[in-house]
Amino acid sequence: MKNFSWRTALLWTLPILVVGFFLWQGSVGSASPADTGRNTARTSMTYGRFLDYLDADRVTSVDFYDSGRTAIVEAVDPQIDNQVQRWRVDLPGNAPELVERLRASNISLDSHQPRNDGAIVGILGNLLFPVLLIGGLFFLLRRSNGGAGGPGQAMNFGKSKARFMMEANTGVMFDDVAGIEEAKEELQEVVTFLKKPERFTAIGARIPKGVLLVGPPGTGKTLLAKAIAGEAGTPFFSISGSEFVEMFVGVGASRVRDLFKKAKENAPCIIFIDEIDAVGRSRGAGIGGGNDEREQTLNQLLTEMDGFEGNNGIIVIAATNRADVLDSALLRPGRFDRQVSVDPPDIKGRREVLEVHARDKKVSEGVSLDAIARRTPGFTGADLANLLNEAAILTARRRKEAVTMLEIDDAIDRVVAGMEGTPLTDGKSKRLIAYHEIGHAIIGTLVKDHDPVQKVTLIPRGQAQGLTWFTPSEDQMLISRGQLKARIMGALGGRAAEEVIFGDAEITTGAGNDLQQLTGMARQMVTRFGMSDLGQLALETEQGPAFVGGSWGGRNEYSEEVASRIDAAVYNIVSKCYEDTCKIIRDNRDVIDRVVDLLIEKESIDGDEFRRIVGEYTIVPEKERFVPQL
Repeated sequence: MKNFSWRTALLWTLPILVVGFFLWQGSVGSASPADTGRNTARTSMTYGRFLDYLDADRVTSVDFYDSGRTAIVEAVDPQIDNQVQRWRVDLPGNAPELVERLRASNISLDSHQPRNDGAIVGILGNLLFPVLLIGGLFFLLRRSNGGAGGPGQAMNFGKSKARFMMEANTGVMFDDVAGIEEAKEELQEVVTFLKKPERFTAIGARIPKGVLLVGPPGTGKTLLAKAIAGEAGTPFFSISGSEFVEMFVGVGASRVRDLFKKAKENAPCIIFIDEIDAVGRSRGAGIGGGNDEREQTLNQLLTEMDGFEGNNGIIVIAATNRADVLDSALLRPGRFDRQVSVDPPDIKGRREVLEVHARDKKVSEGVSLDAIARRTPGFTGADLANLLNEAAILTARRRKEAVTMLEIDDAIDRVVAGMEGTPLTDGKSKRLIAYHEIGHAIIGTLVKDHDPVQKVTLIPRGQAQGLTWFTPSEDQMLISRGQLKARIMGALGGRAAEEVIFGDAEITTGAGNDLQQLTGMARQMVTRFGMSDLGQLALETEQGPAFVGGSWGGRNEYSEEVASRIDAAVYNIVSKCYEDTCKIIRDNRDVIDRVVDLLIEKESIDGDEFRRIVGEYTIVPEKERFVPQL
């Protein structure tokens, strides 16, 4: 902001100086001696009238100025009681007879020579303007070249924008990073090598030249880089991949060269490139071919990381959540020797992340971090930090002194499903939605392999008028065929309850999202997981993005006959699951009616209460719950 203020002030000052100079020059050049001192007059008089006054002997004195071109005349004015007045008279250029007439009439004469001050001031003024102009241009040129520390100016495009820290003080250490222990161990080796390189070089080992952090957004890749900077105690350069690319040709490559030049001068050091996919995408897939600016920048980066000269002592750490789009030459050993996966934490990792983010918050003793970790499968570190922050905001809004489980639960609901809406008032719609949600919950409770019910509510959130939450008992890396079918039946529970209770004519659009999800699961069972009578075949694969160099759109690897069999298999799975779901709803109508009445009254029922009520009506033991037969 300081650079901008100086430049703006100078750009505004120069035009003002120019205008002021010419105005001043005009005032100096046009200033007449008749305008200062005693050579002033209130009114002017024509030359003819002056001669008339001279003939009438009314003139008492005449003072000549401007080499005889101007005169100040004192004369008796008959119009104001013969008082003596002063007039300014412009004289003709050649009037030598006038002086003779004045002397003949014994009129007081005086001649005033022009002063030389105007010439001196004019010379000084003519010198002042060029000096100011040249000085201003020199000042602008100096700042544009970065001499005054102004980055990003006209002549500074090719300079690297990396933030340089001789000893990075990020405030983050490895103890502040939790839930990703495997990634921490990989990167702790980098820090150990920078501090004690002899431990590795003594046995002929060399540290990887590059480490690529790969993982979904919010898992802690940038946080790990901050921890490395805080632990290493060595020079640290940090830059984003997008800062290499500009609209000007060659700027990105120039910045890469400048960055590695500075890094070599401060080796050993670390270079951290965040979001490297902005500059490291596969070459040859863009419209610009091999000559576009981004590809030239990537070529320079490849050369600097492992080219003819090498970069001894420089460790490059990069982060991306799109490793699939990176160029293969960038990922080879010698450039990025290691790819460290930074995945969402498991239940133990979530517990550790919650401990880290709960340090600076007032949390009630009744808050169970283990329970929160179980309720948040799939949450990343950023999600958990946001969760506790939302809970703290709710606590402050409710004027409580510490965060309780009530605020935690409300924060989870808000993060997962959106803001709480206005409760329903229409009796018919509210009862229909209650049966829909209880249909989901009863299937999830009575069908084996389904996740247990955590909460059922009629309070609208986001676009949903009611919600049923299921909490997995453990992190599921692999999903069995029985679990997939149980999930399909759970998704069909709402539609089945509407049809069984209200009839086919009263089914609503509330199951639209459920049908999309279960259709996708059933199709994947047939085409990707080999869980149908078509056999152990993967008929469809997940399509990658087209800009990586692949095809524009997917291509079926099977015939029309197989496509028909796929559709039939998907239909059979969903139809059989729906029949079984409707049977469960009909067989448990009594408990469904009771729970619906309770839900309409309380608007929310937690999972433990729901399972207790269902246990009062069913005699099916836990180990003999309904198992779908398909």
